Amino acid sequence: MTTDSIPVQTTDARPGTERKTRKATPPGKRSRQLFRHPGAGRQHHAGPVAYILLAIAALFSLFPLYWTMVAASTDNTRVTQTPPPFLPGPHLLENLGKAWQDAALGKAMLNSLIVAGVIALSTVLFATLAGFAFAKLRFKGRNILLMLVIGTMMVPPQLGVVPLFMMMTELGWGQKLPAVIFPTLVSAVGVFFMRQYLSEALPDELVEAGRVDGAHSLRIFWSIVLPIARPPMAVLFMITFVHAWNDFFWPFIVLDMTNPTVPVALTQLSAGYVRDQSLIMAGALLGTLPLLALFIVFGRQIVGGIMQGAVKG
Repeated sequence: MTTDSIPVQTTDARPGTERKTRKATPPGKRSRQLFRHPGAGRQHHAGPVAYILLAIAALFSLFPLYWTMVAASTDNTRVTQTPPPFLPGPHLLENLGKAWQDAALGKAMLNSLIVAGVIALSTVLFATLAGFAFAKLRFKGRNILLMLVIGTMMVPPQLGVVPLFMMMTELGWGQKLPAVIFPTLVSAVGVFFMRQYLSEALPDELVEAGRVDGAHSLRIFWSIVLPIARPPMAVLFMITFVHAWNDFFWPFIVLDMTNPTVPVALTQLSAGYVRDQSLIMAGALLGTLPLLALFIVFGRQIVGGIMQGAVKG
């Protein structure tokens, strides 16, 4: 018979009280109750000041997007007036259609989707592989190689534009999407990010257990590392996708207007002698909508990955 079912008689010393019975608490459970934090399991609610500050931060964050929509829904004369308009106008659909046609945004968005998707997927894959190697594998020169990878972050990208352009021309990739994709298949920031996460979140015992079971490094990576690394992989994918989608400097150099990405195509809207600000804002709004849709679909997973990474850290 276990201790849970043994009644313990307790007697109150005060007169007139009845005899009461209670169950004895098991020693293990008693110790857990003694050492439990007083605030464990308690829900913490934000006060009114926190909600006010969050509302103000949200307004400041959403105001540029709102102003872009307002400017895209008016004509150029109204946008340039002082004070500027703060309410949407009646020309939103008209300006969106004209910007779509003038900048050939259909092909540009397809190109940007291919470029950003391939770059984000390859960065997540290679950064996770390299991060696992630097975090948990033991090999000669590991620290030196890691320092070299981190050192590439200190070199300005503009220094490599001329030799990189010559290399892409020699390969026959001028004015083609591979010239934008291949130089950015992996990033030092992604490698360092995944290495830091896996150093804390991946126990050495799991890797050693896989070795004992006869699994090689790729098998350990597929069966053990990937399930643990999913939250930071989602965060890295989103950050890399947004950066590749908005990248203008290198695509503007290596691509032309016959095969542009979205930032390159939007330069067509400001190529005239008189710039139509409402048309430019309409094109910017069209270029932002895919990113908003991506965040709406995967926002919960991305925020969950950031919070889980913070808890692991």
